[in-house]
Amino acid sequence: MSFNSLGLSQALLKAISKKGYTTPSPIQEKAIPPILEGKDVLASAQTGTGKTAGFTLPLLQLLSQGQTLRQRPVRALILTPTRELAAQVYANVKEYSEFVDLRSAVIFGGVNQNPQVTHLRQGVDVLVATPGRLLDLCNQKVLSLANIEILVLDEADRMLDMGFLRDIERIIKMVPAKRQNLMFSATFSHDIKKLAQGILRHPVMVEATPENSTVDAINQKIYRVAKGKKTGLAIKLISEGNWKQVLMFTRTKHGANKLCKNLISANVSAAAIHGNKSQGARTKALAGFKNGSVRVLVATDIAARGLDIPLLPHVINFEIPNISEDYVHRIGRTGRAGASGEAISLVSADETSYLRDIEKLLGFRIESDIIEGFEPDPNASTEPEKRQQRPSRNAPRRNSNPRNSSGNNPRRQHNKRRN
Repeated sequence: MSFNSLGLSQALLKAISKKGYTTPSPIQEKAIPPILEGKDVLASAQTGTGKTAGFTLPLLQLLSQGQTLRQRPVRALILTPTRELAAQVYANVKEYSEFVDLRSAVIFGGVNQNPQVTHLRQGVDVLVATPGRLLDLCNQKVLSLANIEILVLDEADRMLDMGFLRDIERIIKMVPAKRQNLMFSATFSHDIKKLAQGILRHPVMVEATPENSTVDAINQKIYRVAKGKKTGLAIKLISEGNWKQVLMFTRTKHGANKLCKNLISANVSAAAIHGNKSQGARTKALAGFKNGSVRVLVATDIAARGLDIPLLPHVINFEIPNISEDYVHRIGRTGRAGASGEAISLVSADETSYLRDIEKLLGFRIESDIIEGFEPDPNASTEPEKRQQRPSRNAPRRNSNPRNSSGNNPRRQHNKRRN
């Protein structure tokens, strides 16, 4: 199948061709036709499947076919959980709308709102936003959602994980009752289906996985190691393997900062990306990682969600996640678009139960090895230091981040949540 057979306009096909795409991905093939028909869609698709184009292309076509009002009120709203994902979705909207008469903008927290406000006042058809900044500007009467025709919730599962349920409910009350709704999520969990029931109307359900499954595309390996020797082992693997681009995961922001500092001390260029970093620092770190000036990007799960890093060869779980599904999200950063990838996990004794849960989810045992000089501690306890429980997703937002173990007080934690 080609893009020509999906019913897209010549203007959009021209933009697609300019990007070098010829064949739609499975999620694009399944989602674009029902969206063009004006139907609500509930789609399951992970990052790397082409899902952004799956809703952006038909959204742009529907808006371009409608009447363009002189004041250009916001007619399509795309909600994303993180600043980085918002910026990437906006970049896609800009690229695909090059040959249609539509204006777009992106708003998110962590940066001065004035340039965003100026952009909005010039008239915007498509708005990409994180919930916090969107509500802030609506409350300031800078922005109205009264003309929304299409509402998109991108990575809805992560928005629930990050405690945005109440914000989503507030936003829903601000948009017209008559609208088209599109919801994209990595999974069709119970919570996602419950959220969908309150937003979508008789949705078409579509599901697609990457062309290569996690097992087929990614070489997974575990190194059993003493907790205090993890940094040394990571440096050895990166240096001896001459790895040029490595995404490393920690469970906490403090752990990311500490690891980054230790890597730099060992002459391995590194940068950390997490919620406590300013937007400028996060953008600079990601840009350095992409252009090769930063060899290792150390990230927490939430900060890494939605990062678009094509053909990433190596992922290292410096600390494996205590939530099994996050392991799949992490290693899914590599092995994309038919390329091979390597995912290595450094597992200490206290992470034994986390590993057992991950292997249960995968349905197989991951190959394990020990490197001389970095052996595991035979006397270490296999009990987790502190097993973090996922709170109720209906709990107040300031207590809703299951991965924030930085010890911040509730008020500061709530403020940082305003993306």
